[in-house]
Amino acid sequence: MRQGIKAALTSTLAAAGLLLAGGAPAAAQPLVEEIAPPLPVVVPGPSDWQPKFPYPYDASRHQVTDADITAQREMCQWFTAQYDPLITQIERFNTNLIRNNGDYNVANNNAIADAVAANIDQSVHFLAPRTLSLTLTRDYLGDEYFPLYQGESFYRLWQHLSNLSAGIRGRQPAWFVGPSLQRAMRWGGRIDHSRVCD
Repeated sequence: MRQGIKAALTSTLAAAGLLLAGGAPAAAQPLVEEIAPPLPVVVPGPSDWQPKFPYPYDASRHQVTDADITAQREMCQWFTAQYDPLITQIERFNTNLIRNNGDYNVANNNAIADAVAANIDQSVHFLAPRTLSLTLTRDYLGDEYFPLYQGESFYRLWQHLSNLSAGIRGRQPAWFVGPSLQRAMRWGGRIDHSRVCD
């Protein structure tokens, strides 16, 4: 009992000595699990989801293939389950990086960067074959367009998530990663507001 009291007194005095000497305990480092826990792998399953054809997409409905519909059905399953958690992770990491002047070597930023990039890569890997299978055609002026409603939004979201991963893996400062994050959020917002995945 006496030794326990002595040990507690010694550690209390040591902590008080540190404070008197001007040394404060180091701030807690954010944990990887707090900012970027691993996201589960999305396995597409059966669904009663159907594509939407609002104006002017009703005119291009005949150009939409079964492969387009399957791709968007599966991308919607990913979007509903993982878009918001993934963007939240990227934003938290970005905030932590900005708080540390873009320095990856402090505040667990290297470990968090790897965890966030792994989650982004998993999403990019899921989206890539589906976005690349979407029908892309030309109008009478020669301009390219996706006949499937919100097909372009999913394609652009995939592109900007790929850019984000490359920027984070390349240890780019937050102000370089930021534009791709804003664009990913813009295209994700279009998907969300369109209610195409409902």
